[in-house]
Amino acid sequence: MHTRQLQLRALVAALPMALILPAMAQTPASTTVHYPTWDGQQNTVRYATPDAGAFLRNYTQATTQRVRQGEALDGKQETGYAETAQLPTVRTGNLGFDALFALAGVEMRRDAVSQIQDGSYNGGQPIACDCFKTGELWHYVWTRDLSYAAALSLAMLDPQRVRNSLAFKLAGYRAGVTPGPEVAGTADGLQIVQDTGSGGSWPVSTDRMSWAFGAAEALKALPPAERQTFAVTALKALRNTLENDRLAAFDPVDGLYNGEQSFLDWREQSYAAWIPGDLASMATAKALSTNVAHYQALTLAAKLAREQGESTLAARYTGWAADLKAAINRRFWQADAGMYSSLTAGHFDGAALYKYDWLGQSLAIIHGIADPAQAQSILAHYPHGPLGAPVIFPQQPGVAVYHNRAMWPFVTAHGLRAAAMTGNVAVADAAYDTLLRGAALNLSNMENFEWLSGEPLLADKQAQADMSGPVVNSRQMLWSIGGYLGMVVGEIFGVHTTDTGLALRPFVTAKLRREAFGASDTATLNNLQLRGKRLQVKLLLPPLATAPVGRHGYYAIDRITVNGQQAGAALDWSALADDNLVEIRLGALLPGQQAIRRVDGQPYHVDPALYAPFEPRATLAQDARGAATVRIAYPGAPQGVVYNIYRNGQPVAQGLSASTWTDRSPGKAGNACYAVEAMYTSSGNRSHHSAPACVQAGQTIGAGDARVRSNRRAETRTGRIPHWGAPADTFSVRNIRIARGGDYALQILYRNTAHQINLGISGGVKWLAVTDAAGRQVAGGVVQMPHSPESAGPSYSTPLHANLKPGNYRIELRDFYNMSYLKSNSTYGDAGGAQGASNHVDLHGVRIIPVFRPEPQASEFGDTITRRNGLDSDK
Repeated sequence: MHTRQLQLRALVAALPMALILPAMAQTPASTTVHYPTWDGQQNTVRYATPDAGAFLRNYTQATTQRVRQGEALDGKQETGYAETAQLPTVRTGNLGFDALFALAGVEMRRDAVSQIQDGSYNGGQPIACDCFKTGELWHYVWTRDLSYAAALSLAMLDPQRVRNSLAFKLAGYRAGVTPGPEVAGTADGLQIVQDTGSGGSWPVSTDRMSWAFGAAEALKALPPAERQTFAVTALKALRNTLENDRLAAFDPVDGLYNGEQSFLDWREQSYAAWIPGDLASMATAKALSTNVAHYQALTLAAKLAREQGESTLAARYTGWAADLKAAINRRFWQADAGMYSSLTAGHFDGAALYKYDWLGQSLAIIHGIADPAQAQSILAHYPHGPLGAPVIFPQQPGVAVYHNRAMWPFVTAHGLRAAAMTGNVAVADAAYDTLLRGAALNLSNMENFEWLSGEPLLADKQAQADMSGPVVNSRQMLWSIGGYLGMVVGEIFGVHTTDTGLALRPFVTAKLRREAFGASDTATLNNLQLRGKRLQVKLLLPPLATAPVGRHGYYAIDRITVNGQQAGAALDWSALADDNLVEIRLGALLPGQQAIRRVDGQPYHVDPALYAPFEPRATLAQDARGAATVRIAYPGAPQGVVYNIYRNGQPVAQGLSASTWTDRSPGKAGNACYAVEAMYTSSGNRSHHSAPACVQAGQTIGAGDARVRSNRRAETRTGRIPHWGAPADTFSVRNIRIARGGDYALQILYRNTAHQINLGISGGVKWLAVTDAAGRQVAGGVVQMPHSPESAGPSYSTPLHANLKPGNYRIELRDFYNMSYLKSNSTYGDAGGAQGASNHVDLHGVRIIPVFRPEPQASEFGDTITRRNGLDSDK
C-alpha cells in the first residue's frame, strides 16, 4: 500500500498544475515570524501560499529587513518561488519551515548550470560544464566552496553534478610543460587544483585537499558503475596530490602539513598584520583545518587503494593518516583552552597560537580527530554570540568584516553536524536558529553575516570605515545552500549516505520540536531521490507537551519502519524498494550535552572580551656578554595589556608589563629566535605573534658573488639576477663555508612581482639541494618564493633545513612546479596563464642561518617519497 500511494503521489506531483482537478478548493495560508534585532528593534518575515494543500506549493516570502544585493542594501524585500517534482519537499505544519526548505532547493537549481564563467579564465567567455557555480556573484567552480557544499548535502542530492564539478577541479600538466625531476606522481600529473590562496596559491595555500570531503560523499551516493569510474580517477588524483604535498608542504619534524587556513584565505582578516609582507612565514605556518583536510584525503586514498587492490599504497596512506592524527593532537590541542589552536606561527617561531576557528574545530570532531572528551570540550568552549558562532575567535582589531567578525552559514552547518554527532543540544539549537534566521530575513542563503547583529551589511554610516562590512556578500551561495539542505535532510530528518546504504540519525531537539513543528505530530520529507530510489521520510513526533518552554534535550529514536517492516538505523541499498516509506518514531527526551559558552557585545564596540589585542613588534639587541634583550613596541596605548615572550616557539616569559626583557643565556640551544604576543589581562585573549627576531643573522651571499654560477647574468647595478626560473635556468653557489656544525636554515633572497599577493598562480616553487665537498647530497627540498608586495624590497623564501658538519658546501636551485604548470590554467588571463607557465623570480642571493631545530618525529611507515617515474602512469 505504501509503495502504491507513493507512486500515485509522485505521478500527481509531476503533472502540470493546470491538469490537477480545477474544481478542488484552494486553501490559502500565511504566517508571520518576528525576529528581534541587536539594537532593540524588530524585523518581520511573512510567508504565504495560495494553496497549502497542494502537492507542490508556490510561496511568497517578504521581509522588513533591508536586503543586500551586491554592494548595497537595496534588494527587493519580497520574493517568490515554487516547489518542483524534481526536488524534495517537506511538510511540517510550519509554513515558514516548509518554505525555507523549498527556497534552498530552488537556489540549488539556480546554481546548477551548463556553463561557468570567470573574468580571469578563457578571456571571460563561458566554459561548458554541467557543474555547480559558486553563487549569485560567483559564476565559477572553486575547489573549496564546491567541496564543502558537497560534503554538507549536495553530493547526496545531486551526485552526478557534484562529480562533474569535482572533475573540473582536476588537471594534469599542460602541453609542453615538464616539471622538475624531483616532482612525484604519474607522468600526466593529474591532481587537485589549488585555485585560490595567497602569494600565488599552492603551496602557500594547500587546502586543495578539501576536495576529498566532497569526493568522499559523492562516492557514497553515485550509482555503482559511475562510482567505480570516478573512484579510479579520484585515487589517481589523490595519489599525485598527496605525494607532491608530501614533498612541498610536509614538515617531518612535527608531522604536520604547512599552508594557509582553509577558507580563511584573506591574510589581513585572520593573520598577523605583518604577514602580507612576509608570505613565506604564512607558507610555513600550520593550520588545523588544512591538516584535517589532508587527513581526510589520506583516509579516502587508503580506502580507494584497498578497493582497487593496491595494498602497499593503502598501508602507506593509512600509516600517514594515523601519524597525522597523532601530530594534530600533539601540536594543536590546547588543554588550557579546551580547544584546538587554529594555527601555528611560521618558521623561526612555530608556537601554536591562541587563535580559534569554528570550521577547524568542527572538522576535527566530524572526522574523528577529536576523541569524545575533546569533542565535548570544544563544543562547550567555543564562543557563541547572541545570534551564533563567529568563524574566528577572538576578533581582529581594526579589520573589516568578512572572515573577521562574521558568521558563515556553511561553517555554522559544520558546527551543527559536530554538535549532533556529539549530542550537544545547546550548540545544535544555536546553529538551527542561525541558519533559519539567516535564510528567513535575507530571502536567500547568504555568504555571510556580521556576527553580533546578524546583518548582511552594517548600515551605520557613522562607523569607522575599517569596521564596515561584510565586505563581500553573495546571495545564493552554494555552500550556504548545501549547509541549509544538509541541516534539514541530514540533521533534522537524519538521512546520511554510507558506503553501503543509509544511516538514520535525526537530531530533533525539544526547542526545535516546540518552535519549528508546533502542534503538528509529524514532519515529512517527501520525494528524496537517492541512487534511483525514492524515499518519503516521516518523523513521528512526541507530543508537544514533552517540549515545554525551558526544557532542553533531544529525542531518542523509538522505532524505525521501512515500508511497514521494522528496521534498524542502518539501511542497505538492497533493502530498499524503488519507492519507500521510512517512518521514524521519536521517543524519550534525552538531556544530551548542554554546555555552551555565551558571549555578548555591540557591533561597533571593540570589547577586550571579544577581541584580541594588536600584535606587538619585537626587536633584539645583544651585549658583549651574549645576553639578548627583547624590545617590545605596541601600536597605541597598551591599556590592560601584558606580554608573553617565546624563544624558539616555547614560552620563556609571561605576563610582562615592561617593554623590555633580557635573556641572559640565549645561545644554549643553538640560535635563539624571539617572538612576542600581547594579552588582555581582563579576558586572556591573545594577539598574533610578532615577527620573530633572531640573535644570529647568519651569512648572506649575493647573487653577484663570485661563487655564484648561473646561465643568467647578474645586473651590475642591482646585483640581482632578473626573471630567473625557466625550467632550463641554472643557479648554484659553491664554496659555502660552514665553520661550526649544527642545524641551519637556507633561504633564497628574492623578489616575485608576477602578481598581487592575494591573486595568481605564479608563486615561485623550486627545489633546493645541498651537497658536501665530496658531492654527496646532504639536504634537499622545496623552497617557496611567494608573490611580493609591490612596494617591498627583497624578502626571504621558506627555509630548507639541513644539519651540516664543518666544511664546504654547494647549493643548487632547480625547477619544481606550481599551479601554472597545470592544464586548467592554460586560459588564465594573468601571469602563468595563456602566455605560458610562470615560475620566475628575481634572485638577490642566499642566506644561511643557524637555527634551533628539534628532532624529527619517528614514523612506523617511514617517509620515503615516490618520485614521478616510480609510479605506474596507467593507474
